[in-house]
Parts: sequence; structure tokens; C-alpha cells
Amino acid sequence: MTDDSTSYELESPEDVTPDNPFTLPGFFDAMADGELLAAHCTDCDTRLVPPRPACYACGSRALDLEAQPKRGTIVSYTEVRVPPDPFLDRAPFPVAIVELDSGARLTGRVDASYDDLEIDRPVSLSIREPGAIEREVARDHEAEWPIHVFELE
Repeated sequence: MTDDSTSYELESPEDVTPDNPFTLPGFFDAMADGELLAAHCTDCDTRLVPPRPACYACGSRALDLEAQPKRGTIVSYTEVRVPPDPFLDRAPFPVAIVELDSGARLTGRVDASYDDLEIDRPVSLSIREPGAIEREVARDHEAEWPIHVFELE
């Protein structure tokens, strides 16, 4: 993990603007630049991906923003056999909960066969441009948000 962290003062709701990295648009803007961000609660040491303006573990607003490693291990996984209609031709496909090397957890699709997945298997995060289907099903403001996919190491 990098030591890149930035402290943010979030004293009121007005501090959370659309371009702030504690919002989904700000999170995806950073991801489009190749950076995966998490909020790190300095009170309880929880990491939140994507970042949020308050810790869901203890409610604190004492948060730093940290760049996250793009490597981790699978802690749980499943296979999606009946996806929403636009993704039917991609089924079945695996989805996993990955614990990043920082301890933060992130859920995402895995670009591999379900049979190749196992608990504790190392993976790395790939950030991709959205495809035509992702753009079609996205809301207007989400159409250009990047897609994250895990790949087996």
C-alpha cells in the first residue's frame, strides 16, 4: 500500500460536494485516473471503499483519504447465473469479495472461470473503461464511470 493519505475536514453536510472524493462521482473520477481510494477512520482504523463521509463502524467523521493497493485475496465468492437482462450473454460469471492488502474489502466481478476461484487466492484489480452494455444500463451521470474487475494472479 502506498503512504498517500490526505486529511479532509468534513464538519457539515455542505462539505460533501459532488466532486469531493467522499462521494461516488469523486470516487469514480479518481478510479478513472487509475487510483483506488478508501476513507480511513482514524478513530477505529476501519477502511471504507468507496469512501464515505462517516465511518459505518463507529460513526466518526475523523477520516483520512488513502490510496489503496490493487492486490488482495478472495475471502468469498459466488457465481451469477441469472443476471439482469442486459448481461444474460455474459452469464455465468464469478463475483468475489476481495480483502485488499490494506484490509479494506471490495466486491467485484472476477475475470476467470468459477472453477479457478478459491478462498485466499491472490487477485489484482484492473480498472477498465465501461463497455456498451454498461453505458446502456447506467444512469446518465454514471455512463463514463470506470469498471473494476479482479484478475487471478
